[in-house]
Amino acid sequence: MLPLYDENRPLRRPYVNYMLIAANVFLFFLFYLQGPKVYEWIVVNYGLIPLYVLKGQRLHTFITSMFLHGDILHLAGNMLFLFIFGDNVEDAFGHIGYLIFYFIAGIGASLIHILSLFAMPPDLFLYSVKIPSIGASGAISGVLGAYFILYPRARIKTLVMTTVMTIVTVPAIYFIGFWFFYQLVMGVFSLALPVSVAFWAHVGGFIVGVLVVKLLRIKPPLRRKAVYYYRITVREPYP
Repeated sequence: MLPLYDENRPLRRPYVNYMLIAANVFLFFLFYLQGPKVYEWIVVNYGLIPLYVLKGQRLHTFITSMFLHGDILHLAGNMLFLFIFGDNVEDAFGHIGYLIFYFIAGIGASLIHILSLFAMPPDLFLYSVKIPSIGASGAISGVLGAYFILYPRARIKTLVMTTVMTIVTVPAIYFIGFWFFYQLVMGVFSLALPVSVAFWAHVGGFIVGVLVVKLLRIKPPLRRKAVYYYRITVREPYP
């Protein structure tokens, strides 16, 4: 299932969400177009490598890794989800609050990804702890978690690809709920198999998003209802 757009329009312009998308796209092409060797150097030095973090080193990569992507499809998928779901979450948090929340979700997702490595067999742990983790998906998973709580009844236009392609409308609670269930199942499998996707970062980011909304008691902005006034002319009776 691929989300196309939601029918839940925000009340304010999501300037911060636009800024995050622009920063991700700009940095990807800035580094990627310099060639594979340069981009590999960027990933190794600015991606989050759990081994260094566990030693208390390269802690800045909690932030820098959130603005790196493996390829154009990785970038496009993440930015699509951020574009669809981020505007309404920014609407609920406010501009500055949303920016802070985004980074908290991303950092929390990376921490849970690192913790998940300790549940792996020793040989897989020694392999995975040296692999750079990159991408905005941990933070975006936090956005999905927040959206799941704030707008469960919002309708998501979704492209379903089976034997034929159809567009259906799915409530957010089911679309995001299915997405989270898939990440959780794949995360369990990833504890025993070497995979290229940090599923536990997705799970962790989602949980952080849910908890932040619950703990801070964030509510969707109230939408103004249209009020109609009617003018009634009363004629004075003739004497």
